[in-house]
Amino acid sequence: MNLRKKISLPLMILTMCLSVLAGCGSDSAAVKVKIGEVTRSVFYAPEYVALSQNFFKDEGLEAELQTIPGGDKTMTALLSGAIDVALVGSETSIYVYQQGAEDPVINFAQLTQRDGTFLFARKADADFNWDKLKGSTFLGQRKGGMPQMAGAFTLLQKGIDAGKDLTLIQNIDFANIAGAFASGTGDYVQLFEPTASIFEREHRGSVVASFGVESGYLPYTVFMSKQSYISKNGDTVQKFTNAIQRAQVWVKEHSPEEIADAILPYFENTDRDIVISSVKRYKEQDTYAVDPVIDGKEWNNLLDVMDNAGELKARVPEAKIVDNSFAEKAEASVK
Repeated sequence: MNLRKKISLPLMILTMCLSVLAGCGSDSAAVKVKIGEVTRSVFYAPEYVALSQNFFKDEGLEAELQTIPGGDKTMTALLSGAIDVALVGSETSIYVYQQGAEDPVINFAQLTQRDGTFLFARKADADFNWDKLKGSTFLGQRKGGMPQMAGAFTLLQKGIDAGKDLTLIQNIDFANIAGAFASGTGDYVQLFEPTASIFEREHRGSVVASFGVESGYLPYTVFMSKQSYISKNGDTVQKFTNAIQRAQVWVKEHSPEEIADAILPYFENTDRDIVISSVKRYKEQDTYAVDPVIDGKEWNNLLDVMDNAGELKARVPEAKIVDNSFAEKAEASVK
């Protein structure tokens, strides 16, 4: 064997070894987590920040996000194993528990801590008060969902009997509510962002109040998984929660403009100024949770809201379907 062959052979072996090592990097070793969100919304900004800022990737996770419209469909996907983690209203986990599920759904990381809807009137009203809803036609949200329950809870606190004091419409699908109002249905409507900001730009009316502020703090939207998944994949759940905590801190520390730029890839057909306006409105009213821990006081407020709506068979103790251990570790890791 000549000198050239003696040199090239070790080099070939070294190159092959380096190629194998490169193939064993973090990307190939990443654990895939299938996430199902109930809707695509600026309301969930920290989730998209976790994706865009590579917080999941940094934790060794490959997050696969899909939107599954409707809480019932999202929960069906979770229970069937089509997704690993659901981002949905915490009331859905209570509904599953009330049905006596052998493998209950466990809330492990809170994302939003207020209702995300606003009361939108056909005309700007600087002197608005809630009594003006009396005698009006109010286009509300679907019965049994958190937006509707938070809305009903707020009306009760304001001394308004939805069954007597106004004409309540709540038989329109979530996706069609904004369109119905735009077509002339209702004097007032309950809207999420960015629809509220879009309607204001189009001079269709104005936001006059916030259901999120009026209904108080509660675990409104939460990441949850089946108990069996959490038991088998505790390390993955912890890494997932770490990524969410990092995203929550990032959102807290950055401006609406910076947040908008981070999440715009997930809202390709939405104007940047509209996203900024939406994020700003949510930040100003403290909508985004600053940590993933589900507070006991907020949980009890959730139960009060559901009880008022007649959707609660019995008060479900937090310990039954909430596991804060991952959130507490994640919170401690960033302090």
